[in-house]
Amino acid sequence: MNQKKRKKTVKQICIDENYCKGCYLCIEQCPTAVYEISSKRNAKGYLVPEVARFEDCTGCMLCELTCPDMAITVEKEENEK
Repeated sequence: MNQKKRKKTVKQICIDENYCKGCYLCIEQCPTAVYEISSKRNAKGYLVPEVARFEDCTGCMLCELTCPDMAITVEKEENEK
């Protein structure tokens, strides 16, 4: 049987700055240090996180799962390999 293996890759990471309250749980929970605190403030005055090392993202989605305000979305795509 010739089965094609599929590898999940991350297409993009979206941070909705309108919902972010600057708790930085995404930064604390990310096992590969993808995020860091930016110098940009949202409308509420919070310094929002930014994706600093996208290429290090493994797609574990811990950031999305731990965000209490659902401000992070990790979009995956399946590529044939």
